[in-house]
Amino acid sequence: MSTWVKVCGCTSIGEVVAVADAGADAVGFIFAPSPRRIEIGAFEQIAASIPERLAVVAVVADVRPDDLERMRAAVPRLMVQFSAGVPNRVLAAGDARTIAVIHVDTQGTAELERHAARHPNATLLFDRGMPGLLGGSGATFDWSRVAPIVAVRRAIVAGGLRPENVGQCIRILRPYGVDVRSGVERDGRKDPAMIRAFVKAVRDADAA
Repeated sequence: MSTWVKVCGCTSIGEVVAVADAGADAVGFIFAPSPRRIEIGAFEQIAASIPERLAVVAVVADVRPDDLERMRAAVPRLMVQFSAGVPNRVLAAGDARTIAVIHVDTQGTAELERHAARHPNATLLFDRGMPGLLGGSGATFDWSRVAPIVAVRRAIVAGGLRPENVGQCIRILRPYGVDVRSGVERDGRKDPAMIRAFVKAVRDADAA
C-alpha cells in the first residue's frame, strides 16, 4: 500500500499546484497559530482551484463552530486536524476524517497508548512536542516509541521529516501516512523540487 503523503502549511494556489504535480495525496492549510497561518477568506479563494484528487486538511486549534462550517462549505470533503486536543463533541462523533494530534516528548509508549485510546475513531498524527508550539517544530522524535501504536492504528507521522530521512521513517514504521511542512521549504516557502524529492523518497521506500 502506498504511504499517504500530506504537505502542510500551504498558503497559495501555486503551492497547491506544486503539491499536486509532485504526486502527493493531501494538502494542509493551517488555521492555528503558525508562521504559515492562512485566513479563512484566503482559503475560500483557493478552494475552488484545489484538484479534486487531493485530500484537503484544515489544521485548527480552538476553532469556532461557525468558522469550521465555512471551511466545510468551501471544501465538503474537508478533513480536520485538531492540534490542541479534540473537543469532546468531536470525540463522540469522530471518524477517519478527524485527525487527532498527539505530541511526543517525554512520554513512554504506555502513556502514548493511553492518549491514542482517547481517540478510538480518529486518525492519529504523531508530532514532536515542543514547549510553546502546537506543531511545526521541525524536529524528529524517537519513532520506536510509537511503533506499537502505528502497527495497529491509522496513523500519520510528522516532525522533522525531510527528503533525506522520510524513507527511513517509512521503513521503520510503515505508517498509514507522513506529513511534512518545513522539510520541503526553502527560505520559508514551499520549494517544488523539494516536494518532488520528498514524494519520490516516500515512493522509493514504499517499493523497498
